[in-house]
Amino acid sequence: LNLNTWLLFIQYGCSFGVELTMNNAAASYFKREFGLSTESAAAIASIFGWMNLFARGLGGFTSDKFNSKMGMRGRLIWQTFCLVIEGIMVFAFSRTKSLGLAICVCFFSD
Repeated sequence: LNLNTWLLFIQYGCSFGVELTMNNAAASYFKREFGLSTESAAAIASIFGWMNLFARGLGGFTSDKFNSKMGMRGRLIWQTFCLVIEGIMVFAFSRTKSLGLAICVCFFSD
């Protein structure tokens, strides 16, 4: 039983769970909260999915750097920090009343 493996597994599950939920719910959220057409809401919501392409790679690279400097503890600290920030940003996203701000927060929440 390797505790580090389980911690990384739980962190990834939480992160990927948020990603799947956002990918599935963001379009209907934009449509309902801001009165957008389905097409416009889906186009804006896709920003989150596209951002994942860059954020996951950059996060993995940074995690590897922390691992090389501080060992597994550095990797866990970095990934925990990112997971907490992701949670804060998703909460902020749910509270925005401005479309522009919602798009910005959605873009930076991953």
